Amino acid sequence: MMTHNQNDVLLEGRPVSGPEWSHENHGTQFYRFFLEVPRLSGTPDILPVLLPEALLDRADSQESLRIQGQLRSFNNRSGVGNKLVLTVYATDIQLGTGEPCNQILLTGSLCKLPIFRRTPLGRNICDLMLAVPRRYGRADYLPVIAWGQLAVRTSSLGVGDSLSLEGRVQSRAYHKVTDNGTEERIAYEVSMMHLLEDDTPL
Repeated sequence: MMTHNQNDVLLEGRPVSGPEWSHENHGTQFYRFFLEVPRLSGTPDILPVLLPEALLDRADSQESLRIQGQLRSFNNRSGVGNKLVLTVYATDIQLGTGEPCNQILLTGSLCKLPIFRRTPLGRNICDLMLAVPRRYGRADYLPVIAWGQLAVRTSSLGVGDSLSLEGRVQSRAYHKVTDNGTEERIAYEVSMMHLLEDDTPL
């Protein structure tokens, strides 16, 4: 049975960088590194992972790592880069099993109206923004992309409607025109694979 406000990520891949200090919060040091997770298309996802100091020794490896955690978001107020920053917050890290994995289970509610469109090749796509509450009154705001029939089904949802899904966390390069010219940036989002049973009125 699904639980409300679920946010569970399971990744397995190889680190492409060693952990570097990120910040301190409430006396705990946090570190960040990037994990390369293979895709069937051959283009891997390069995903940011944030971990507390207690897990630091487990991440200092060139071997495959299996990471459990949550997808978190925060607002970037620096004015540089993306306004909404996503990262995988690791709650456990183990040596990998040799089987690449990229899975996320989410349950939350829509905080914006869906944006339905078609690609130049005529494929249906729907952009969603899912709010997933966490402790202390905070919430993670997670961009989700649905394709094909999933795009059609989710396009009829309204703000506040509940949604449960299974998908994967993906990285996507795009070009942003700024005052200094065109910059290549990386966006992170959830690609929906399946809708899960809950109270969603589809």
